[in-house]
This record gives sequence, structure tokens and C-alpha cells, in this order.
Amino acid sequence: MSLFKYSSGSQLSLPKNDQHQFAMQHAMTLFHANAIYSFIPKNGCSTMRLSVAVANGCIDGIEQGHWIHNNNGTFIPSLAEAVRANYKFVVLRCPFRRLASVFLDKFVAKEINAWMYRDVLNRNIELDDLTFESFVLSLQKKDILNSDIHWCQQSDFLLYKEYSDYFSLENFSKAISTLKEKISLDVIDARPLTMHGIDGYELLDDKDYSQINAFDISILKRQGKCPSPASLYTPKLIEVVKRVYAKDFTLYKKRCDARDLLF
Repeated sequence: MSLFKYSSGSQLSLPKNDQHQFAMQHAMTLFHANAIYSFIPKNGCSTMRLSVAVANGCIDGIEQGHWIHNNNGTFIPSLAEAVRANYKFVVLRCPFRRLASVFLDKFVAKEINAWMYRDVLNRNIELDDLTFESFVLSLQKKDILNSDIHWCQQSDFLLYKEYSDYFSLENFSKAISTLKEKISLDVIDARPLTMHGIDGYELLDDKDYSQINAFDISILKRQGKCPSPASLYTPKLIEVVKRVYAKDFTLYKKRCDARDLLF
């Protein structure tokens, strides 16, 4: 039985197997533990990439943390390293929360991913006017869904058919303790470096924020307030996300605690 998720599904040579190569490009080797971590953007990956970089002896700590942004490919495993790894792990996330995080981070702050999204839409939108509802509905088109690693399906990042451990961002404390116990990895919180989270904001649940534009949300964030992930969703959007990310929901329910899903 093949070890890799995508290798046996194509007759192409492995270097030309796009699905396998995509998953390989999002894998990192932990040299001291002969371990492989598959990173998925918006799933605590800055924290984990920082932790891997420190464990591999390339930086001393969070003070040099921005090093990770130019070194995603530094620890990509060779095929031999991927085959021989004794331990493989991945961090999954509730698809509802992941999409909310993308919008509240990348789009509200108008980071480069948002501008690239606008290009995919032939610049037919203004980012300041974009709402969470419009963003989610647009993901029903596959070219948009697959246009950026921050919102493409989590299942696309899996290199192996089976991992030693599947963790969830919703229960990340388990990952921290298990990784320390099993492979002596110290997990270093990168949130003070990236400022990507919403932990420091007063979360708002007072109304439906699905149609509030990104500019107005940015004003709220300047005031120390932010819509909660749940407030961005309507029953319609919940059903759209369940359909678009059906594989991710199946994966999460199989490997994590389904009670941690937002809806």
C-alpha cells in the first residue's frame, strides 16, 4: 500500500504530479526527531513554522521570527526523508473558523492575498466594499476556491494517507503537550509576532455582520472591536461552506472532535 496520498493516483512521474508536489511543498522536516509536519495556512502555521525553525537550529526565537516568511521551502523534505519519517503530524481547523479568520485578517487588512483575489475577479470589486457574504459565495467557483493557499481546501495539503497525529487548532493545547512528549518539540506562540488573531479584540455578536463591508470592519478593529466568527454566518452561508468544503468537514469529523465545529 502506498504511503502517500496522491502518488498512486497518477501515472505521471512524481516530480510532475501536481497534487503530490503541492503537498510536499507544504511539508517541513524536523531533523532532530525524524518527523514531518504538514502545514496548512490559517491553522496556526506561523506558530508551528516558528517552532520548527527554532528546533532545526536556524533561529533563536521569536525575536528573529520574520525569518519564517522567506523560508517556507527551507525544510521541505526529500522523498527519502518523507518515506523514512518516524512521526508525521498536521493541524486541522474548523472550516467555518478558518474562513472567518481569512476574511477578518487578510481582507480587512488588505494584505497581498486580498489584492490577488481582486485580480482573479478581474478587478470587478473594491476591497473596501467586499463583505464576508460576497467572499464566501464567490468560493463556489473552483478557480476562486483554488486561487490561494489561505482558503483552498485543507485536505489538499495532506501528504500522507495516514498521520501519526491529527491535531485541531480548537484544541491546540493537546498539540503542545503531545509534541513535547513525543518529539521534544517546544511550541512557540507566534501571535505576538504576526498579530493575525482576534484574541485581543472585544468580539461582537450583537447583529449579523455577514454583509458589513471590510472597510467598516477595519474601523471597528481600530476601536479594539471585531465581529465574532459566528456573527459572520447566516444559515445560507453555513450551507454553502458545508458544500464547498465537504471534504474538509469529513476529514475534521473523522480525525478531530466534531463538537468543536462552529456550527
